[in-house]
Amino acid sequence: GRKMTDDRAVAAPRGFLNPGTESDRVVVVGAGAGGMMAAGRAAEMGARVLLLEKTDGPGKKILVSGKSRCNLTNACDYEHFLSMYGPNGRFLHGVFHRFFREDLIAFLKRYGVETKTERGGRIFPVSDDAADVVMAFQRHLRKHGVELRTGVAVKGVAVRGGRVAGVHTQEKFVPARAVVLATGGATWPATGSSGDGYRIAALLGHAVTKLRPALVPLAVIETERAKSMQGVSLRNVRLTAFRGAAETIDSARIPREDDGRGLQKRRKRGQVIESRMGEMLFTHFGIGGPITLLMSLAVVDALEEGPVSVSIDLKPALTEQMLRVRLQRDFDTFGKRGFRNLLAGLLPRKMVDPCIEMTGIPAERPGHQISAGERERLLGFLKSLRFNIRGSLPMTSAMVTAGGVSLREIDPRTMGSRLIPGLYFCGEVMDIDADTGGFNLQAAFSTGYVAGEAASALSR
Repeated sequence: GRKMTDDRAVAAPRGFLNPGTESDRVVVVGAGAGGMMAAGRAAEMGARVLLLEKTDGPGKKILVSGKSRCNLTNACDYEHFLSMYGPNGRFLHGVFHRFFREDLIAFLKRYGVETKTERGGRIFPVSDDAADVVMAFQRHLRKHGVELRTGVAVKGVAVRGGRVAGVHTQEKFVPARAVVLATGGATWPATGSSGDGYRIAALLGHAVTKLRPALVPLAVIETERAKSMQGVSLRNVRLTAFRGAAETIDSARIPREDDGRGLQKRRKRGQVIESRMGEMLFTHFGIGGPITLLMSLAVVDALEEGPVSVSIDLKPALTEQMLRVRLQRDFDTFGKRGFRNLLAGLLPRKMVDPCIEMTGIPAERPGHQISAGERERLLGFLKSLRFNIRGSLPMTSAMVTAGGVSLREIDPRTMGSRLIPGLYFCGEVMDIDADTGGFNLQAAFSTGYVAGEAASALSR
């Protein structure tokens, strides 16, 4: 309000600096979700703000998020919301207290973007167009006088006398009293997030925890097998990741219920890494689809310690005994039909040949001549189709970067660096990542809001 502008007037003459000079401003590096929110909030609080973006326009990652529909946040209850970030969720508790889902929805509404909730609590713009979200932010930035410069890459942050003095771009030095690093992760380099922030933070002495791809497809060792089923999309199957090689999997250990991050169960560390039911698909290199992406970070982390394999239960609604009875009944009822024809009722077309090959049952053998031992091999294929995991696809194929600037070195009340006064962080450059569902964007908006507010206080 009034008081703010009065304070500024008093504080203006700072020695030989021109009143209200460049060096009083806040520079925000990166015009993504966190950066636009930080720049807008700092300007709204009365700071002079320069927002630098290295690509040709703001909000590149927002534009591709949620299949370009932009899954903004999630309607699930607060405890569940925090659990989606794993152990680092605690860091966001205070941040969410300051700016959360309701504030975000109200903010967008103010700029003409209505929202709606879909299955899984996912919240989207009513228009299903991510560009509307970017437009809302652009209006916000214009309204509060933020200067946005695109095509400007920041190479480093300058520190003088132990505090932030500005940033170095390719062309020149830009003085600033506060700098907000909102550079994103190291994923989706086409959107501009190519890991610059980690390098900049590390040069300033910040610890950067190991960067790993999260929400990423997985490559298998049995590439030919996966390739033979390429394009097959499976619904309502259970995918379970195990420590150890595929042949060591004990199918009796496959959980009946989902188990993993964001799920309330906390299990002792055993052979099972995670287990989820839902949709997945086969690709030319391995497996992808929603449940694979959700489990990928746990798999990537487990691979650091040793081999990892997965088991796919193609018939999770049936116990082994129920399926055994059903197979026997089918093989008796349609005893004259060959094995290949019998499989047509059990599997997607592209999985029939791989099944014949893996079970070793001749394709033309009639149902009533299939032995009990052969039926058990088929049962094994249906209840526990196994692959050894080679690794994840590279960082560039991931939707989110796990790891980042260590939260121990960031003040959760301000997003300020504990090492360098005047330096702030927000969004994915920090060691925060979550499952899909709008959680990563909400964290970026909320941390951006808090960082912008704190940076503006410092610049006045």
